[in-house]
Order: sequence, then structure tokens, then C-alpha cells
Amino acid sequence: MSFRISVGGAAADAVRSALPKLVADRIASGITAQDGALWGPAAEDEASKRLGWTEAVAVSRPLVGEIVALRDDLRAAGVDHIVLAGMGGSSLAPEVITRTVGAHLTVLDSTDPGQVRAALADRLATSALVVSSKSGSTVETDSQRRVYEQAFRDAGIDPVGRIIVVTDPGSPLDASAREAGYRVFNAGPNVGGRYSALTAFGLVPSGLAGVDIAEILDEAETIELSLAVDTDENPGLILGAAIAATSPRRDKLAIVADGTHIVGFADWAEQLIAESTGKEGTGILPVVLELGAPELAAPPADLQVVRLVDDAGDEVFPHGAPDEIRVSGTLGAQLLVWEYATAVAGLLLGINPFDQPDVESAKIAARGLLDQRPAPEPAAFVSNGIEVRGTPDVIGASSDLASALEVLFEELPADGYVSIQAYLDRVDHPEFAKLRDLIAARSGRPVTFGWGPRFLHSTGQFHKGGPAVGVFLQLTARTDEDLEIPERPFTFGELIAAQASGDASVLAAHGRPVLTLTLTDPATQLASIVDALG
Repeated sequence: MSFRISVGGAAADAVRSALPKLVADRIASGITAQDGALWGPAAEDEASKRLGWTEAVAVSRPLVGEIVALRDDLRAAGVDHIVLAGMGGSSLAPEVITRTVGAHLTVLDSTDPGQVRAALADRLATSALVVSSKSGSTVETDSQRRVYEQAFRDAGIDPVGRIIVVTDPGSPLDASAREAGYRVFNAGPNVGGRYSALTAFGLVPSGLAGVDIAEILDEAETIELSLAVDTDENPGLILGAAIAATSPRRDKLAIVADGTHIVGFADWAEQLIAESTGKEGTGILPVVLELGAPELAAPPADLQVVRLVDDAGDEVFPHGAPDEIRVSGTLGAQLLVWEYATAVAGLLLGINPFDQPDVESAKIAARGLLDQRPAPEPAAFVSNGIEVRGTPDVIGASSDLASALEVLFEELPADGYVSIQAYLDRVDHPEFAKLRDLIAARSGRPVTFGWGPRFLHSTGQFHKGGPAVGVFLQLTARTDEDLEIPERPFTFGELIAAQASGDASVLAAHGRPVLTLTLTDPATQLASIVDALG
């Protein structure tokens, strides 16, 4: 079978409770028929324009030959290194697709100047850049395109032969790219970015990197009928109910890879679920975990565990099953099932799963800082070379790094979570991810870890729009080696600093506790943070 699911404990109770009504109300066939009224009058206009992903397999079939032909042309010209400039769903879907099949794709989803410089220095002579943005106005992607255009020209390479654009038809990027002579692939405008895995946004960079994208579509096609019919065996209905209908609601969802062949799936599911459900004071917070994470040893009462396994079994409600969800399947099937399940979860939560009202607030704040260029807020104090700032409730009672962290954790509600936001070079400093387990063990609560600014297009929506129970640890860095953005009045270093500061200001305005640690030497100062955690 292309997809299997088993549920036990509270998740099984949720499915037994919610599934009959979902079937009776013909929710599955309604989603497939693109009925925007399912999510209520307030959501109908937006939802009716965001359900094209249900027919993505058929719509995307004609693209396969075009993508393969372009890949062959590029390789014949000696171009065999694909770089993807994209954020959120535009980068996370190709990342999981290529990693799972072992195809190499450089994903540039950062504005950290060091990470951008490293990408530019990596095989530029044999590289092609895929610029992936629905609107074309995404500041990160626009900046990455500009710096690659300049690098190609400086190397004597015509960018027209090296830049491929994926965007919505009629977008500003669509018009400018065609005018510049770039090869353009359009995706359906009635698909939101986080639901776009099986559209041109997921397929173009993956196919150019060497993935058999026809097989991915074949895998998704095998599950389409099961997802469209209103039966109690519909995997999208079962999974949606399991993650959103528990009583009392388990609003944190631990996603752990436990033997699955799919690599990085939890990161893709994280942005799909968090950005879709985290609004109006409710939502499901995905928590990406590794085996051995503290949360799995003794799961908190509000944490639902879902394991990605090789074989989830045949029974939906196995007697004596663990109190968790287990899913298995092919990658294409998993992508489509989780999209259906997230739409179902939105319905059960009573929210519109297709908008992202709070994502724009952080973008506006960052733009304002870039336009006004205010002087940096002075640090409350400096500890071991680390500049410490924060919201008054955190920083007012702190005198050193250890006490600042202690106060931040004291602000953590009994049903809360900690969000670590690392605005750092994730390629050069992956070791910072170890802070997640350390803080989870210290706080006794679920902890998420996000690389900035990419998480702003993912869990960033949940942070502001979801339940007000999060506390936030920002990690930023000062750099002596900045990078200019052609034809822009700001640099990459200024951009990432504005994104961090802008998001912190929006979180503070929402009453969220924030502690910001600005590192002057990340390579050595991680040890200071670990020591301060005790």
C-alpha cells in the first residue's frame, strides 16, 4: 500500500469521535471538489482560491517532459549543480524530495551573508539557479536572485542561460523574468505555497537536480481516490482527526522519524501544519524531534506523538497500541495525505487553513527597519562577549546570561513551549541545533528549533497567531564580512538583522517573552550558552 496509518490511545479516541461526522458531512469529497464553503463564510473567498493542490497530479503531468528536457540541455552544456533560491514551501518540499532520493540540491533559504557567500563560491561555473517565489516579492528570494545575477555576469556567464524562474502566472516576477529572457515555469495560482509540493514549485528544482519526478506523481496518484471518497478508511480524514480532535486537545505534535526512508519529512510537515493552523489563538504546533529526544521519554500530556515508520500496520485502531500515531508510505502519497489532513485539521479547529495573517506582520516590521535604519538598541548587558537584550519581563530581572535564561524559562506556562530561533549560518554552524535537546531537558516542555529567517515562513505564523504560550530565544550574530545586494540600499547582514529585530518587535507587541543573544564569535560562544544552561 502507498500509505498506512495506525492510531492508539487519545488519537484513536479522537478518530472514533470525529470521523463519523466528517464522513457524513462529505468533507473528503468536498475538499476534492474544491468547495471553499467547508471552512465557513469568513474563509470561503480565500479557501475557494486555494484548493488547486487537490488536482496537482493531473495539472503537473505535462511539466515533467519540459523539466526533463531542460535538465538534459543543462547537463549537455556542463551545468550539473542546481541551487534553489526559495523560502517556506518553495524550498522545503524540494529539499525533502531530493534528500530522500539522494539527489544533490543546494537549498539557499537564508539571508545570512556567510551562507550566501559560501553558496556563490560553490561551483558557480557549472551552476544553475532556480528562483522560486509565488509572487516574486519575497525579499529573501529577490536578494538571492540579484546577487547570483551579478556573480554570473562577473564570471562572464550570461544569466539568461543559468536562471530558471518558478512563479505564479501574471506575478511581477513572471513579467520581469520573461522580459529578461529567463526560462519560466508557472504553477497554478490557486495553490498556496505550503500546499505546492506536487506543483512546479516542488517539481522543477527536484527534477533539474535529477529526481524521477514522474515517479513522485505516480506515488501521489495511487492515494488520490482513497483521499477523495467519504469513508471511514480515508487516510486524510483519519490523520486530520487524530491530530486535531483529541479531547482535551493535544496542541503540540511531536513528529519523529523512526525508520522511515523519507529524509527530512518532518521539516516539511512542520511548515504545512504550523502556518495552516496557528491563528485566532489556536493551532497545532509541530515539534520536530530526533529519536532520544527528552519529550519522547515522558511525553507531556498536551503532546501527541506521530512516528514516521517503515510499516505502520494494517489496523486503524489496534488494541493495546501505543498512545501515538504511526504513518508509513511512499513520499508522493505522504505529501498528498498530509495536505488533506491539514485541511481537515483546520476545519476541526474552526479556522481558515489557507491564510497566514501574521506572517506579513514580521515582513512589514523588517521593511520598516530597513527603511528607517534606526540605531541598534543598546544591549542590556554583555556576558562573555554575548550581547543580551530582551523584553522587559525577561531582561529586567537578569544580571548575567544564566539568570536571563532562567527568567525566560520562568515565563513558560504549564502548557507552553520554547522556540529557539537561530538567525545563523546553518551550513557553517549546525552544532547550535543541539541546544534544542538541552533546553527541552532543562525546561521540561516541548522545544522547537528554527533557522532564521526560514522559520518566519513556517512556524512564524503560529508564534504570533497561535496560543499565547510560547517563550522565544533568539540567536543572532554580528559579522565583519557582509555582502552587498545589487541595486538595493541594504546588505545581507542588514537584512537578516532587520528580520530578527522585526520579528522580535512583533512578538513583544503580542506579549510574548523574548530573549535575544547576539554572538560576536558563534564558533566559541555556543559553549558559553551551554554553560549558562547548567
